[in-house]
Amino acid sequence: MTSQISGRTRVVGVWGHPVSHSLSPKMHNAALSVLGQDWVYVPYTVHPDRVAAAVESVRALDLVGVNVTVPLKELVLPHLDRVDEAAARIGSVNTIHNDNGVLTGYSTDGVGFISDLDRLGWPSANVTVALLGAGGSARALAYALAERGGHVVIANRTAERSEALAALVNRYFPESASVAPWGGAAGRPIDLMVNTTSLGMSPNTETAPALPESAFEGVGYVYDLIYKPAETRFLASAREAGCKTSNGLGMLVRQGAASLKIWLGSPVPSSALEAMELAVTTPA
Repeated sequence: MTSQISGRTRVVGVWGHPVSHSLSPKMHNAALSVLGQDWVYVPYTVHPDRVAAAVESVRALDLVGVNVTVPLKELVLPHLDRVDEAAARIGSVNTIHNDNGVLTGYSTDGVGFISDLDRLGWPSANVTVALLGAGGSARALAYALAERGGHVVIANRTAERSEALAALVNRYFPESASVAPWGGAAGRPIDLMVNTTSLGMSPNTETAPALPESAFEGVGYVYDLIYKPAETRFLASAREAGCKTSNGLGMLVRQGAASLKIWLGSPVPSSALEAMELAVTTPA
């Protein structure tokens, strides 16, 4: 980010509802500063009912682009000019790029998640994964894991959404997804469990996915996409059960770097990635 905003400064940002908890502005502005890019990254609260107007504002205000988070990832698709193949398949967009007035949607959640598993030294290929939730993030992760030979067991509070996501995954990767009842047994040994829901996110830190005490038995790794608080009740329970655990900060950084690459049209150097990591791990 430039040290002084001027008439030439371009704008990127993040949409969500809520969005006040997001570390994306801090993270991206740190990278932009290292890059010497005359851009500024800002948060926008966008109500789901105002998505169409928000998408048009990207073009009207000539924003470089935006990241899109809960609960807007599926809602923005019909309002875009183009959607890349992976995002179109999963029906979820977390990055919009404005290229001379043409708005294209992408999903960087899957690549960011796999990249973070690799950073952690956790298995990311040919694994059986229990996925809690069936929203935009779950769609991206399910597709990415199935693409790497994994099997995804999907559990959502609304069974119809679980079934729809399993059907979507199996359309492209046959027999790579199945459904389990919310809070029920997965029906097969689980290597990795991932919470993609907002249960436990600040300020509602006392909530957690309603799982039986036996849920973590035999599970080696547990990941929560939530990163604020740093340890949710879900992760604390998994840690106490002997699982290796991680929150979603690493994924946030890596999906953010993938978005930045799209906006810049060039790879993100290691110095910028390091600045992003430092920004999200340094207390405000």
